Amino acid sequence: MSARDADLTCLFTDGACSGNPGPGGWACVLAASGGRAFELAGRAEPTTNNRMELTAAIEGLRAAEGLPGTVVVHTDSTYVLGGITSWIKGWKRRGWTTAAGEPVKNCDLWRELDARVAARGRGGVAWRWVRGHAGHDANERCDELAVAMSRRRPVELYDGPVAAYPHGSLLPSPETPLPERKAGAKAPAPSGPATYLSLLDGKLERHATWAACEARVKGRSGARFKKTRSPEEERAVLRSWGLGA
Repeated sequence: MSARDADLTCLFTDGACSGNPGPGGWACVLAASGGRAFELAGRAEPTTNNRMELTAAIEGLRAAEGLPGTVVVHTDSTYVLGGITSWIKGWKRRGWTTAAGEPVKNCDLWRELDARVAARGRGGVAWRWVRGHAGHDANERCDELAVAMSRRRPVELYDGPVAAYPHGSLLPSPETPLPERKAGAKAPAPSGPATYLSLLDGKLERHATWAACEARVKGRSGARFKKTRSPEEERAVLRSWGLGA
């Protein structure tokens, strides 16, 4: 870190899940203004990718307790960033329910993350989005650790000087806006309208209602179905079904 970043603590986070739900892992890297960097990682089973992304941010902020200055949290999760900077205001106003009147998914973790942000006071936490798998050193390292934890692979966590960190740069990233959505595209919020996916005889269909989905899969051997509330969740389901990258 340079002299101009001396009042910042950089936190890089990521989560991973093998299946959704399935065995998951989380990881974070902290680069403190005092010149120390250290890695943290853990796992859970069963869990979801979104829970692991949230857990990484929570555990990173927990580890940053007592460290001076602003904690700049870097995440590649639009779910985490959108939730903590925007959607959470409406959830809290409605008593932790969505606009559709349903309980907020992962509410326990959202409440904890909100409390940890509040504990640092105004200006104590800043949020940055980084594009996943785009060559960002610390993000790639967090992904590597999170995936390893989800698959029960041994990892060696670094704890030492920032200058000697062996996995690339730990400098704060510039503010990057979330990618713009195409006209008519749904927001990646988990509180949006549900989409029901069905897979039968190798053919995928999307349904606006459970009744339509049920009519297709009920009584059919080998049929698979799942409700999703965001493009991120849908992609995870399709990957678990062997249909996505």
